[in-house]
Amino acid sequence: MNRLTAGLAALAVLAATPAFAALKPGAKAPDFTAPAALAGNDFQFTLSKALKKGPVVLYFFPAAYTSGCTAEAHEFAEATPEFEKLGATVIGVTAGNVDKIKDFSKEHCRDKFAVAAASPDLIKSYDVSLGIPLKPVSNRTSYVIAPDGKVLLAYTDMNFAGHVTQTMDAVKAYKAKK
Repeated sequence: MNRLTAGLAALAVLAATPAFAALKPGAKAPDFTAPAALAGNDFQFTLSKALKKGPVVLYFFPAAYTSGCTAEAHEFAEATPEFEKLGATVIGVTAGNVDKIKDFSKEHCRDKFAVAAASPDLIKSYDVSLGIPLKPVSNRTSYVIAPDGKVLLAYTDMNFAGHVTQTMDAVKAYKAKK
């Protein structure tokens, strides 16, 4: 088996296998500021500022304009009004195709939520690296972070299908305890 075939086989296994995010519930989420776009407009997203409004749904995805990431963005866009009713902010974060996040925020996030560009340090601090050598790309991990900065949920699965449900359930559980 040549290196390319072996590498693709390893990625296929990784993509098909749910993993566990490194930041466990109860851990303090690292604060960060990153370039972002909402409805095609640039701004600086700062986690600590967003947390002042309520819980944050922070979801990492591998790359804008890929089929799974586009479908996931559509699902989060559809759910964003319900998250907002619960007082939560949604932010997508990617290191892939960061030059296209302005367009992605308009087209696929449907102007509903912001997308931030992840630096290698941000990917490392949340331990969401996809593990591609020399390329800082994140896996698909969703976090729900309480206003005090504590992780309420960490959900990693390369299949995008469960991320909205998992994060919505965590936000609802948080709100029910308040």
